[in-house]
Amino acid sequence: MENLNIIRTNSENIDFKNLVVALDSYLAKMDGEEHSFYAQYNKIDQINHCIILYVDGSPVSCGAFKFFENETVEIKRMYTKPEFRGHNFAKMILIELENWALEEGFSKCVLETGKRQESAVKLYQKQEYIIIPNYGQYVEVENSICFEKVLKMKCLK
Repeated sequence: MENLNIIRTNSENIDFKNLVVALDSYLAKMDGEEHSFYAQYNKIDQINHCIILYVDGSPVSCGAFKFFENETVEIKRMYTKPEFRGHNFAKMILIELENWALEEGFSKCVLETGKRQESAVKLYQKQEYIIIPNYGQYVEVENSICFEKVLKMKCLK
């Protein structure tokens, strides 16, 4: 993989929309009958902070955040195409989202993922996210696991 490029955009970006379609297809298989419950909370029409990672000009990974409460954002729509997994792209996306949230004046991130999403759970734990009680619509959902991370000022290189 020669040429990596990360851009900041919004949910109107066609590459972001196409990655989200692929994500939803993947999640529909993973979540089975539970997918329709999750889908209602994963609309992208009001998301203004989206990241896309390109490899050689092709969109391969994405993530986003939206306002949650006070100084907190919720990480949403994290996805990497299966054939590009194992290259730390999701980690790159997550770090970029955290930095952008800091720049926008936020100090904490929360997120929800499914317990069956083992690689996602490992990613968040490696990136210093801690498990918290399920919040909002996920309170009674057995398959959901929620995380939070207090953001630190990024280091200048």
